[in-house]
Amino acid sequence: MNHTKVTEFLILGFPEFPELQLPFFFLFSLLYLMAVLGNLLVIYIVCADRHLHVPMYFFLANLSVLDICSLTSIVPKMLTILLANDCNISFAGCFLQMYCYSICVCIEFVLLTAMAYDRYIAICNPLRYLNIMNKRACAVLAAASWIQGLFEPLPHHIVISQFMFCDSNVINHFFCEVAAVVKLSCSDTSIMQTMNYILGLFGLFIPFLLTLTTYVFIISTILKIRSSKGKSKAFSTCSSHLTVILMSYGTMIGVYMSPGAMDTANPNKLPIAMYIVTLPLLNPLIYSLRSRELKVALKKALIKTH
Repeated sequence: MNHTKVTEFLILGFPEFPELQLPFFFLFSLLYLMAVLGNLLVIYIVCADRHLHVPMYFFLANLSVLDICSLTSIVPKMLTILLANDCNISFAGCFLQMYCYSICVCIEFVLLTAMAYDRYIAICNPLRYLNIMNKRACAVLAAASWIQGLFEPLPHHIVISQFMFCDSNVINHFFCEVAAVVKLSCSDTSIMQTMNYILGLFGLFIPFLLTLTTYVFIISTILKIRSSKGKSKAFSTCSSHLTVILMSYGTMIGVYMSPGAMDTANPNKLPIAMYIVTLPLLNPLIYSLRSRELKVALKKALIKTH
């Protein structure tokens, strides 16, 4: 009862690198701008070129929208901290940022699972591909990904919003990261461990297991193809998505499961920042470099602009 209730938070940013605040601002500004423009370009090309009105590029456009949302929930505030040292964020603003980033992460892994299912049908059941992956099926899969991601972290954040925050309001991070915020609570937060396991199970482990299962069937089917040309063609249809899958899960495991990653007193802020900013930048690059149809559509769009 003697505590002072917290009404706003202070986000520290990167005080351990005082001489690099301005270089960090320009670096993350450039990466953010490139990532947003790259994803907007993918969305435009997929919408404008009727040859790309197929399930794979429909899901890619959804992924690009998601990447822009994920970046915009974190980076603008981070840039104001780096440039103007504007560390204040309201209680509601902090929880909104935390929730927005959580739903983006949840949606991404479910959406990648839907894309894996699309590749599974394309390779393992090609004769029925157009019947199975029709417009209605694609819309249902995409909507399910967004709705599931929207509601899955909701109970988690409702519980956090009921915690009492008192005395210290300094978040040792560059955004309102869940563990860093919960650490400041003077309430009993033991329930969070159970809720974290549940969120990790449904938001990360089950999508990973489903994606892994689809690729076991995909690789098994590809290995049964007799001609090397047929194998190469089949593998090329899923190589871009497989690369994105490996990057998404690999970098998340590397960043969040490395030694000291869960240390809320000294979090690995710089690797996490690079993970958040560079992955949405690399997704459109990977698809653009590996997808012949996307490269052709991009060339047509460039020719039209000239």
